[in-house]
Amino acid sequence: MNTAALLITICLTGDATAEIQVPAVVVTLIEQVDVPAQEQGVLLKRLVTEGQVVEEGHVLGQMDDRDVKLLRLRAEAEVEQARRLAENDLKVRFAEKSCEVAKAELKRARDSVDKFPKSVSQTELDRLQLLADKAALEIEQAQEDLAAARIQQSLKQHDLDRIKLQQERRRIIAPITGVVVQWKKHQGEWLEPGTPVVRVIRMHRLRAEGFAPAGALPREAIGRSVTLTAAMPGQPPLKLPGELVYVSPEIDPVNNQIRFWAEVDNPQLKLQPGQSGALVIHPLKK
Repeated sequence: MNTAALLITICLTGDATAEIQVPAVVVTLIEQVDVPAQEQGVLLKRLVTEGQVVEEGHVLGQMDDRDVKLLRLRAEAEVEQARRLAENDLKVRFAEKSCEVAKAELKRARDSVDKFPKSVSQTELDRLQLLADKAALEIEQAQEDLAAARIQQSLKQHDLDRIKLQQERRRIIAPITGVVVQWKKHQGEWLEPGTPVVRVIRMHRLRAEGFAPAGALPREAIGRSVTLTAAMPGQPPLKLPGELVYVSPEIDPVNNQIRFWAEVDNPQLKLQPGQSGALVIHPLKK
């Protein structure tokens, strides 16, 4: 910015809270983003045109994601398979029934021995006891297998989520609401992670920058409302409201000036970065 071109005269009445008129300010961008590629691959489609207004989250472009789509289909099938195994408690219920039968058979054998000694041999009793113990252990094993299946389901779901993220990263997404001003890559070009693909600038709110004599604009003035007036060829002057958001704590030792800026609303996008205008900093409301 040319400092000499922005030297201003501030009209003061001796009251630090009085209206301040700044004859010359320059309009600049608050935010601009060179949206990068997040994965490597081919830029398949450009889905917006330069000059188009887009909302935050809007899909600007699409990279080739055919390989990731195939991986996603496989991962979704594996998740479904793991879900069915994790919800299938058939082995647990069968083991519980087997255990009931084994315990009942052991009890009948012992009852028979109580009534008719030596009606069942000790060897047979030992065998029946072993079967009952085995059935109880089979319940524990079936429960462990079911728990492992649930863990496997969780792992498969994590794999699917990771593939979904990879697919999402193949899309070029607008990180801000703004105007698409430049495509830096063409369809069919190879992209590496971090490669700038498209430039988006925020136009709904802009910055009006200027300089003031030291002491004329105290830092306590931050937060005061402002009005920016900008000339529009063939149209009435454009007046836009805003707010003073920054007053530099540093004084330029050469010209004894401080830098400041205000942010102004630009709902119809008529104001353009690079324009000059006049700024009025309004008094504090009592």
